[in-house]
Amino acid sequence: MFDFAMEAWYGWLGLSMAGVALFGAAAGLPTAPPPDAGAAGATIDRVAAAEYTATAEHPLDAAEIKLGTRRIGLRSDAGTAHATLSFGPVTPVPADESSLRDVLYGTPPERAFGSPEEFRQSVVHARADAADASWRPVDRTLIVRRVTWEGVNVVLVDA
Repeated sequence: MFDFAMEAWYGWLGLSMAGVALFGAAAGLPTAPPPDAGAAGATIDRVAAAEYTATAEHPLDAAEIKLGTRRIGLRSDAGTAHATLSFGPVTPVPADESSLRDVLYGTPPERAFGSPEEFRQSVVHARADAADASWRPVDRTLIVRRVTWEGVNVVLVDA
């Protein structure tokens, strides 16, 4: 009474093709969620909102990062995620800026730079470079440090 007779070869072929298409669609879905840019942005915001010198690290589950003065983007095989920073602007440390990188990793700015004005100019150039930031590989940890030196108040960020 409830039998369904499928005796035509084209019916079986159509059913097989539908199964292959369904399997292909399921296999193409990402196996993991995209990176959590919101949590990384929250770490940056906590340090940026601090009244005093502060440092934080945040592990990243992304392959690439795009750091701007007011946004962060994370990208992996599972997708891309972006977050807007509430406190800013922050200063992404360029790969070629060794003095700012030294300050980010704990060197006092008065030892890394000759004067507060030199420090300020380095920060201005780093922020200008961040305007056209591109995707770059991640070192697996986001590092954020807030530093103040004779009127120069800056939040340094790198990954």
